[in-house]
Amino acid sequence: MKLIIDTENGSFYIKLDENREVVESEEVRPGLVLDFDANNQVVGIELVKLNEQFSFDLLKNFNFEII
Repeated sequence: MKLIIDTENGSFYIKLDENREVVESEEVRPGLVLDFDANNQVVGIELVKLNEQFSFDLLKNFNFEII
């Protein structure tokens, strides 16, 4: 799993499986894009235009929690 934060474009991307290729992307809601592999399984999640909603400076104290 890989997390990519693009402050220039204001996007936040989670690549769920780096071994599966993205063959299709769909914006399922405004600002929410899902990437699918050849088996129609979600392999990536992108939140776009986040810089219009909050400052990326808030991510300096980003916490990751597994429950």
